[in-house]
Amino acid sequence: MSVHLLIDFGSTYTKVMAVDLEKEIILGRAQAPTTVTTDITIGLNQALTELMTTCNIDENRIAGKYASSSAAGGLKMAAIGLVPQLTVEAARRACLGAGAKVVCGYGFEIDETIVRDIEDARCDIVLLCGGTDGGDKNVILQNSRMLADSAIDCPILVAGNRVVSEAVKNNLAGAGKRVYVTKNVLPSIDVVEVEPAQALIREIFITHITKAKGLQKAQDFIGSPIIPTPKATLQAAQLLADGTPEEQGIGSLVVVEVGGATTNIHSVSDSSPATPQTVVRGLPELRIKRTVEGDLGIRYNARTIYDLVGDNVFLAKLRNAFPKMDGAQCNASDQITYLSRNVNHVPGTRLGLNIDIVLAESAASIAVQRHAGTLKQEFTIGGEVMVQNGKNLLPVENLIGTGGVFKYGLQPERILKSALYSADMPWSLKPKSPNTFIDRAYMLYGIGL
Repeated sequence: MSVHLLIDFGSTYTKVMAVDLEKEIILGRAQAPTTVTTDITIGLNQALTELMTTCNIDENRIAGKYASSSAAGGLKMAAIGLVPQLTVEAARRACLGAGAKVVCGYGFEIDETIVRDIEDARCDIVLLCGGTDGGDKNVILQNSRMLADSAIDCPILVAGNRVVSEAVKNNLAGAGKRVYVTKNVLPSIDVVEVEPAQALIREIFITHITKAKGLQKAQDFIGSPIIPTPKATLQAAQLLADGTPEEQGIGSLVVVEVGGATTNIHSVSDSSPATPQTVVRGLPELRIKRTVEGDLGIRYNARTIYDLVGDNVFLAKLRNAFPKMDGAQCNASDQITYLSRNVNHVPGTRLGLNIDIVLAESAASIAVQRHAGTLKQEFTIGGEVMVQNGKNLLPVENLIGTGGVFKYGLQPERILKSALYSADMPWSLKPKSPNTFIDRAYMLYGIGL
C-alpha cells in the first residue's frame, strides 16, 4: 500500500489527509493550529504526528505529498486595466481563476492616490493590463510609469496590449521592479484569454510568496509546488465535472464555499442564452469560473451580511430556523456584533448554531446571485427583448456545499438550498434543479491536489 499526503495550510488550521489512491480510500486525517506567526512547519509536524499515531501510517510507505496554502492571507492581488467592464473585468477573472483574492481593482489612468492605496494594500502581485492588441497604448504606458515611480516592491505581471508590452516592461524594469510579461488577457473585444496569465500567477506564487514563516521549509519537505487553496478547490470542481479519460465526471456543477472571511463560488459549466431569443451582452463567460465575495465572510463580515439582509428579514429567517427562540431573550444585532469582533468563535448553543445557519444561507444566496447572470426585459423599437448579462447557471446539473459550516453546522442542506433559483428573484440565473451534495469530510482541497 502506498500513501499520499494531502496538506492544506489554512489561515486557522493546517489539515493533513492520508489517502490510498489505488484503493481510492481515505486512510485518516488530522489537523493542528496553523503556526503562521512562528514557523508554519510547527503546526504541520503536530498534525503529522497525530496522523501517524492515530492512523498507524508507516512513514516509509509515503509515496507523495501535495499541498495548498491560504496562510498569511492567501494570494492578494491588485488588478489594473483600461475599461472597468472589459480589461479590468478580464484581469479580475485571471486573478480569481488562479486562486487569488483581488483586494483592489482600477480602470483608466491611475493617480498618486491610487498608487498609495496599492502600496497600502501590500499585495503579493500586481496585474497590469489595458487595451486590446493594437488598441489603446497610452493608458497602460502611463500606468506603468506611475507604478515604476512607486514604492511597490511585489512582482508586476504585464498582460495587456502586446504592441507596447516591451515598452511597459522597460519602464518597470528600469525602475528596479520585478516584471513578468505574458499574453493579453483581452486580445480582442470579444475574446478573453486568461490562461497564460493564470499560469504565470501560479509560478510567481510558488517563487516569491513566502510570507508565512517556514513556508520554504514546508516546500522542501513536500517536494512539489504549493498552490493557493482556492486553486485546489477549483481544480477539484473541474475534475468532478469533467472526469478523466478513464472515468466519467458528474457533469456541470457549482461549488458554494462559505468561510469566515469570504464566500467563494466556483462553477464549471458552459454558459448559454437562457432562451433561444435572448440577447447576450458583456464579455464571454468562462466555462471555469471563480468569484470571491470578500464582504460575505460569516465572521469578519457578519455585520455586513446582517445589514444586507435587514433586521426584520434576518429575525424572520432566524425564527423559521429556530422556532423555539424566545425573541425577548435574543438581540440579534448584539449577537452579530459579538461574532464580528470574535472571529474565532465556535457556537455552543442552539441559538448560536442557528444564527450561523441564517448568516451562511444569506451569504450563499447573495454570493451565487453575484456569480450568476441576470435576465431582464428591455423594450426596443422592434418590440420586447430579453437581455442576459453574465453566466446562465439555470441548467447546472450539480450543486456542492463545502466549508466549516457545512461540516460542523446545523442543517447544511438548508444553507445549500439558498443557492438555488427562486421565484422571489426571477431575474437571477441561479441553478434551478441540480443534484445536491455536501462535502461533509471537508476534502475538496484534497481532491484538487
